[in-house]
Amino acid sequence: MDQKLVIICLLTAGINLIGTLAYAARIAGVRTGRIAMSFALFNMLVLVSRTSNSFLGPFLAKRIEMRLASGGGDALLGDFRLVLLSATIAVFIGIVMVPTGQRMFVKAIGYFQRHRSTARLLLRTASPAGLMAIRQSIAWPTRGHMRAMKKERGVGWGVLLGNVLAQALITVGVLASLYAGYLNPAYRVTASQLSAVINGVATILLFALIDPQLSVMTDDVVEGRVDASLFRRTIVWISLSRLVGTVIAQAFFLPAALMIAWIANHV
Repeated sequence: MDQKLVIICLLTAGINLIGTLAYAARIAGVRTGRIAMSFALFNMLVLVSRTSNSFLGPFLAKRIEMRLASGGGDALLGDFRLVLLSATIAVFIGIVMVPTGQRMFVKAIGYFQRHRSTARLLLRTASPAGLMAIRQSIAWPTRGHMRAMKKERGVGWGVLLGNVLAQALITVGVLASLYAGYLNPAYRVTASQLSAVINGVATILLFALIDPQLSVMTDDVVEGRVDASLFRRTIVWISLSRLVGTVIAQAFFLPAALMIAWIANHV
């Protein structure tokens, strides 16, 4: 694995780790009662994730261009498999870190509530006091957490399976469109712009099926109709379905790339 591929894998891992830890913002919002503030922090994480994603595309595109120029394209499929594997590893780490993320978000919400300054919050994160707060927030899943997973999930299997499919598609969307450019070099620019063919379906599933369920449940917890422990289990189940989705993405990747390469010939 060369240095550039390591950078690509680390960017991919960072994007997926942030996306997984963002679920902890919902738990922190319920715990503190500051739902709007928790969503603001959630959006900050999404912004960081999307900014990182904007760098990922050019890195991968440059790698494909270099492979096409040098004739070493046979190794590209393995490279993309490693990128997908890095996403899976990052999601797993994110799930393990959900208790830590929840505590960190609670502290961040409290600090912002007192000082009302995003800049001060970001600066504190890098300060000795902020680093100490992060260290004090570290917590790991316990056996009690594992046993609790046998209880009610809070969402149906249909929602979880929908999230598995959505996460699998959104994981391969950009990667498949770029690899399709290698498979169909005559229309590689067209292929690189067709990620919406895959991501569009994933976005519809996420915003029409998954997010409304979590939003309604969040309101129910705040109003006392649903227990907070059930909400935490639901978040873990959603996170686990995201993990399964990144694993299934390995199977979706090549068919998705072939489909995009075919579509590029006919648009």
